[in-house]
Amino acid sequence: MRTLRDKGTKKLTVRDMAEVGLFTAVLVICSWISIPSTVPFTLQTLAIFLSAGLLGTRKSVAAVIVYILLGAAGVPVFSGFRAGIGTILGPTGGYMIGFIPAVIIAGAGISRFGRSFPVMAASMSAGLIVCYAFGTLWFAFVYTGAANVTGIGSILSMCVVPYIVPDAVKIILAAILSRRIYPLIRR
Repeated sequence: MRTLRDKGTKKLTVRDMAEVGLFTAVLVICSWISIPSTVPFTLQTLAIFLSAGLLGTRKSVAAVIVYILLGAAGVPVFSGFRAGIGTILGPTGGYMIGFIPAVIIAGAGISRFGRSFPVMAASMSAGLIVCYAFGTLWFAFVYTGAANVTGIGSILSMCVVPYIVPDAVKIILAAILSRRIYPLIRR
């Protein structure tokens, strides 16, 4: 099988590259799907944690970086078909950047402690908490200067609290799907 060197570490196979491309596409599609509710939400975190559960850390990070770079280059891959550096530097850009440590933590937890449902759910939850931290700090830095939003309580009530239940459902779904699909794709 043809391979490319991954900076002297492990060989990156054509299958690896195809999996990264596939999950970048899954992340794009999940970003475009918006579930209407009091606070609309997308399926981005479902794709993030599904990639961590199925691909592992290295390929998940690659898929997220490709996604962010495509959006930065102007391809409308972000939620609401948005794109560009302005989107990344905007109030919600920290959550997109937070996807990188989220998949690192989720993938590392799964690879270190196993593929049981509790381990996967806990690893994905730890990744989500870090993503929330990145996004909330970013939001506080970027947005509070432009609006009269003050205090961590009001920022958390805008940026985190409305998403806790939907994100918990997405983590449960990602853990269940990962456990069921992983044996099928690793044959």
